Amino acid sequence: MSSILTDTPDGLFHTILKALKALPRELLVSWHLYRIPVLAIVSVFCGLIILFTSRYRWYDEPRGASNLKERPEQSIASVIQNKISLEQKIVAQKIGPRKIVGQKPQSRAKLSLDTFDHTTQKVQPLVFFSSLSGTTEVAAKKLTEELDSWIKHSESDYTPLEPRVLDISYVELDDYFITAPKDDPAVKYFYLILIPSYDIDTILSNFTEHLRETHHDFRIDTAPLSGLLGYAVFGFGDKEDWPSEEEGFCYQAKEVDKWLAKLTGRKRAYPLGLGDIKSDAIARLEEWRMGVQDALGEICAGNGLGEGVPGSGDPVESEDEDEIYEDDEALAETEVAVQPKARKTKPSTRLDDLEDLGKLVQKTEETDTGPIAIDFTTYKPSKPRKSALTATIKEMVPKTSPTYASLTKQGYSIIGSHSGVKICRWTKSALRGRGSCYKYSFYGIQSHLCMEATPSLSCSNKCVFCWRHGTNPVGTTWRWVTDPPDMIFDGITTAHYKKIKMMKGVPGVRAERFAEAMRIRHCALSLVGEPIFYPHINELLAILHSHRISTFLVCNAQHPEQLAALVPVTQLYVSIDASNRESLRRIDRPLHRDFWERFLACLDILRARRHEQRTVFRLTLVKGFNVDEEVAGYADLVERALPGFVEIKGVTYCGTSASSSAGLTMQNVPFYSEVTDFVTALSAELERRGLGYGIAAEHAHSCCVLLASERFRRAGQWCTTIDYKRFFELVESKGKFGPEDYIGQPTPEWALWGNGGFDPRDQRVVGRKGKRKHVIEPTPEAEVAAEG
Repeated sequence: MSSILTDTPDGLFHTILKALKALPRELLVSWHLYRIPVLAIVSVFCGLIILFTSRYRWYDEPRGASNLKERPEQSIASVIQNKISLEQKIVAQKIGPRKIVGQKPQSRAKLSLDTFDHTTQKVQPLVFFSSLSGTTEVAAKKLTEELDSWIKHSESDYTPLEPRVLDISYVELDDYFITAPKDDPAVKYFYLILIPSYDIDTILSNFTEHLRETHHDFRIDTAPLSGLLGYAVFGFGDKEDWPSEEEGFCYQAKEVDKWLAKLTGRKRAYPLGLGDIKSDAIARLEEWRMGVQDALGEICAGNGLGEGVPGSGDPVESEDEDEIYEDDEALAETEVAVQPKARKTKPSTRLDDLEDLGKLVQKTEETDTGPIAIDFTTYKPSKPRKSALTATIKEMVPKTSPTYASLTKQGYSIIGSHSGVKICRWTKSALRGRGSCYKYSFYGIQSHLCMEATPSLSCSNKCVFCWRHGTNPVGTTWRWVTDPPDMIFDGITTAHYKKIKMMKGVPGVRAERFAEAMRIRHCALSLVGEPIFYPHINELLAILHSHRISTFLVCNAQHPEQLAALVPVTQLYVSIDASNRESLRRIDRPLHRDFWERFLACLDILRARRHEQRTVFRLTLVKGFNVDEEVAGYADLVERALPGFVEIKGVTYCGTSASSSAGLTMQNVPFYSEVTDFVTALSAELERRGLGYGIAAEHAHSCCVLLASERFRRAGQWCTTIDYKRFFELVESKGKFGPEDYIGQPTPEWALWGNGGFDPRDQRVVGRKGKRKHVIEPTPEAEVAAEG
């Protein structure tokens, strides 16, 4: 057979023929020669057949089907059903999406805080600085010494380690600014960075570029410094060379703060501090240090960075943040305890703040339903009233009520059972150096120093332009549990400070204004409801005055008895929403049947008390309701009460379905030009009657203009501001005084009529997308269009 392998093809053919003739003998020889490879091939082939047969049999046959004979109790239908279910699962696995089971992992920033154990781990502050002339180095060393002294004299059981000073010029940036140091697992780090600004290339240019490249490097985690417990930045600048931030004042510190927010996973522990080396750098640095110490103390005590909105860290300090941080629901959600989610029903109508100018109108679907309106007033009860002895006194806003849930969702903190506090968008704006509300232009009140609160969430009107359609209770008499005034004061101040602290991580918040905001200087009792409705309003006002907090109280001219008994406040407002009975009924929708008589009685009381305190008419113009052909009627009301001031403000549409049902739409919102036309006409009418009023100031951004009595004009200059220090001295003297006794400095030039009313020292943000524009003489029509 060996010759077969070497034969030519012709010889091989003859050989095969010979083999066929002698098949039995040669076949046996061939088998012995090729049996091993043949058996191997057959074995492999059979093994593959068995493997594939077993696999498809497992898919096609349900478990237990092979044991059907052993389990006669199992029906054929059950086996078929199991087989169908298994086939469906197999199909789903082949063509359907993969189902992920489990919980969403926490962000690295949160995990790093959660893994810090203040009982076993320590906080190591690192003070970084960069300096050419040595000024920043001296400040960094002094800061370190003061922090060390604070640590050594602290009475707390949990304090940070002794701070270390590091010069950015001599450290390896990769060791500190790509990942947090991990030398000792029992030590966590906190960065303090002091940065000057130069207009030449220095190590700071390399430092900021390093931070930028680290953020954009795809090989590195998006938050590589999330292992830090927090950071804070302070910048030194020279306003002689760079007068404003837009022109470069402390621009490199702002860059470092911006990129660190990204790299740390938004762990800004305290707002960016800025100081002018030729004026206020030492004072600003001291304020910043005190704030950083408080943050360090909270971290060491195991409280982390606290509640609040985290910093942005956007490569460009995102103006779209206004859509997030200006929305009070973001703050409210961090304040309300986490509860199990209820079953979702129809979406509720969104309610926006009246002063949230510039927000787009939210269109609601026809299926949307707003919060349930709660009316505690009944004129014709269907059942006999209970006697005073048997009646149960209830809370105005119980914690289990829909009203409580709705108000807290909108950003309110409910104090006790009937009081509330909330920070408005102007407070947030002032903290970021973007301007205060009209009270600053008119009366010198900086918004970040003002607390907006109310001792009564209930009201006796249902105004068509109300901020909170259907969410706050209404009534004509006080019939609820009454909280003591000292408890209300403690509650509203504590809640206000808590809300301010929640703003410390918001990008753009100025450290000096944040420090100033931690001392309330003004209280606007005008949040919602009727403050004068509270039975112990005078006691609450006395507590506020004892803490040297000015009081601006707003009432709706429906409670003459309470108004007559009111003690003097810093400034007393009365809402004048219409000039005649029918218009007032349509726009305010009062609950009292004798609402017009009550309204006029309050005006008479205001006239009688005009020499005891500053009095103000607040006119809210609603086009189609109280604007057309009502100038003469408003002039009659001014002549009757002779208030010190008249504020004319255009209404802002809230964008709710309840507003539409009340007959209010965007068509009822006047343009600023229409407001100014109305003011001009009213001023001319008052001048024709010889009442002595003139147009004093404006705040175009709020669509608001101020008419003032000649009593507040001195040496040809309007003096609408208030000397608050003098006011408290007069109150403490317990003698008689009048509004002329605490007139402040002349109204600033930029606030006077015709100049727009926006402080040029602040930065104006125009438009929904926040295009920055420094405005001194704004165009009214363009502003109102941008504000929506």
